[in-house]
Amino acid sequence: MSEQKQDQQHVVIVGAGMAGVQTAVALREQGFTGPVTLIGAEPHQPYDRPPLSKAILLGKAEHSAFDVDFEALGVTLRLGLDVTALRPGDHEIDTEAGPVGYDVLVVATGAHPVTLPGTEGVPGVHLLRTLDDAVRLGPVLGARRDVVVVGAGWIGAEFATAAREAGCAVTVVEAADRPLAGALPAEVTTPMAEWYGASGAELLLHARVDRVEPGRVVLADGRVLPADAVVVGIGARPATGWLAGSSIALDPDGAVTADDRLRTSLPDVYAVGDCASFPSARYGERLLVHHWDNALQGPRTVAAAITGTDPGPYDPVPYFWSEQFGRFVQYAGHHAHADELLWRGDPADPAWSVLWLRAGVPVALLAVGRPRDLAQGRRLVEAATPLDPARAADPAVPLKAAVR
Repeated sequence: MSEQKQDQQHVVIVGAGMAGVQTAVALREQGFTGPVTLIGAEPHQPYDRPPLSKAILLGKAEHSAFDVDFEALGVTLRLGLDVTALRPGDHEIDTEAGPVGYDVLVVATGAHPVTLPGTEGVPGVHLLRTLDDAVRLGPVLGARRDVVVVGAGWIGAEFATAAREAGCAVTVVEAADRPLAGALPAEVTTPMAEWYGASGAELLLHARVDRVEPGRVVLADGRVLPADAVVVGIGARPATGWLAGSSIALDPDGAVTADDRLRTSLPDVYAVGDCASFPSARYGERLLVHHWDNALQGPRTVAAAITGTDPGPYDPVPYFWSEQFGRFVQYAGHHAHADELLWRGDPADPAWSVLWLRAGVPVALLAVGRPRDLAQGRRLVEAATPLDPARAADPAVPLKAAVR
């Protein structure tokens, strides 16, 4: 894109989370000189989300605002503003404060948490997605109350960890037969169930919530759990409801179907982060990645496409981490089509990892307290480097030394 054309382009970014903020930063880093407007639904200065379930929740930090000088970057912030519709024919979005025109639009609205049916408006029921959510939950932990967590996924485990650290009595209710049932295979996650009890939390499997009443949770089998607070962590869905009627293509999960440059089906509209799926040639399927690293990497591709530099296909090795029950858990890759799983260590030990292979080539790695395995394994996955399975299964052998 020429400098003159850049000066004529107004880029509007909807969503002031990691993906939106990093898109604005990447545009300037890549030489974009035109006006940039960043619109956020929350009134707070744009902030990072991972500390919400950790330092902020426990009162160890007051905020997690991004260290970005938006004024110096020449980025206009419009915060506390809900976007209600996209009208591509007019090159406008509708907001509570009136229409906003764009030359280029970036959809970075992230995801919203799934609510537990029947709990809307019930006192003491919480979600943990925003800064305000974390602020509301802080006093609950400070009072060391009885807490019921619905869902033993990533956010449920992280909140249960923080609640136990704060001295709360914690019961985690999970409908499946193991934690992280929707994320990882049973042979990997079943040993993780022991982490809950060891921390002092009670994990109830095959358990469903029938209803939530003030001060208690009633399960479908009739059991009653005392609950001064109920925290729901049963997943998230792309925040794309405002795109209804725009003719933008969405996949069955409600995510915007971006191409391998993160362009949408509409001209001059891009999508990045939790709200967008993208085709992965590496894994042979479309991926929807609800993790921080995706929201960090994707904006570089969007900015390059907007500035006219061919960014190449966006096809990262997905990566995320979780801190739970005194363990640092890291995952890189996508294991869905693996044909072999290798254990590196005993899951009863504090540190171990598992490696997924397909035809001898690593496609994913989960590391618990073994950051070196993760670092080396991630590079091997990115390079599709064949491994010797026997050596790769030996935890004493560095993964980089198991190359075939």
